[in-house]
Amino acid sequence: MNLSLFIARRYLFSKKSHNAINVISLISVCGIAIATMAMVCVLSVFNGFGGIVEGMFSAFDPDLKITAKAGKVFDYHTPDFDKALRIDGIQMISESLEENALYKFEDRQVPVLVKGVSEEFRLMTDMDKLMVDGSFRLTEDVVNYTTLGTGLAITLGARAGFINPIEIYAPKRDVNVNLANPSAAFTREDIQIGGVFSLNQPDVDDQVAIIPIRLARELFRYDNEVSSLDMKLHPDASVKKVKSEIEKILGDDFLVENRFEQQIESFRMLQIEKWVTFLILAFILLIAVFNVVGSLSMLIVEKTIDIKSLKNMGANNNLISRIFLYEGWLITFFGIVSGIVAGLTLCLLQQHFGLLRLSNVPGAYVVDAYPVIVRFWDIVTVFVVVSIISLLTVFYPINNLKKKLKFAEV
Repeated sequence: MNLSLFIARRYLFSKKSHNAINVISLISVCGIAIATMAMVCVLSVFNGFGGIVEGMFSAFDPDLKITAKAGKVFDYHTPDFDKALRIDGIQMISESLEENALYKFEDRQVPVLVKGVSEEFRLMTDMDKLMVDGSFRLTEDVVNYTTLGTGLAITLGARAGFINPIEIYAPKRDVNVNLANPSAAFTREDIQIGGVFSLNQPDVDDQVAIIPIRLARELFRYDNEVSSLDMKLHPDASVKKVKSEIEKILGDDFLVENRFEQQIESFRMLQIEKWVTFLILAFILLIAVFNVVGSLSMLIVEKTIDIKSLKNMGANNNLISRIFLYEGWLITFFGIVSGIVAGLTLCLLQQHFGLLRLSNVPGAYVVDAYPVIVRFWDIVTVFVVVSIISLLTVFYPINNLKKKLKFAEV
């Protein structure tokens, strides 16, 4: 049996002559537990928001996206692309052509980012999840349809089912503008409104309109060129492996991005907010841990007689120092474990009952209650960080005790 640990455990649970020491010890455990619980809950909530963002983008963004590093468009009908697109794991490929145009509906007009897509886009994405009005469709017989972002639809004052079409004005490439007749520099087409979608991202909802890629090529005078090739992989395929193989074949002229890389700014901002909040809570924890310093300091003063008795029985300075070191570590350990258990319990309750709500009005936000996703490595990170901060803080009163013991020997 470890004598230092045994005595430290007795000191922790035994009644002290001064009740204030018991109170301060309890406050120390509670302070560490509350800070630890807050860390677990905050990280889990940020994981929940990250999951929602990832779920929304996964309905719109492909598993892999190929774009040209130089230039806006490229022709993928080459031997290298033929080889790359035959790689095992690729289930489906969709063409995409993006260009700027002008949408006019009745007396309103708005510059938009037109995204022309092929029919495979319907099968590759889960647009039905994003639709808030009408349905997603590209063509029906000889009629072309456009799907608008919510912000764009509001600006135009348009919605699905309206009889009047939207007028698309696309600038003609490689054509000199005739100032006497500027309208001749644009290609004009009419298109019906098929539906309205919402991604809850202003840069998409306020600017993007989806149309058939055949119509986009006619408007912008392209033959077989695309802005990007979107890929859907088999469920059991490795995104990392397929991405690496495509990059080897296509070389440095093309950029191959997974879903995270396509929305890297959004995910990076979420991660920065998550860990900055964690750092702030770590500073709060540091303040709470100083209660342990006070508790140990008072305990050392109270146990002065016990220390003398132990020295008379042959205990050296290291054994006595370890007793109070283990005492501080036990306080922090109980605080950490209690905090993690409490945090996991709160997260479980939030997942099942949604105790903390974003709004009292159902449907006001994407989710009604704060989302929670608990990840194992976040719990490990919390345990390690809180342990290091707490254990290092304990060394301060122990070092003072060692100095006093050495001074007493002199």
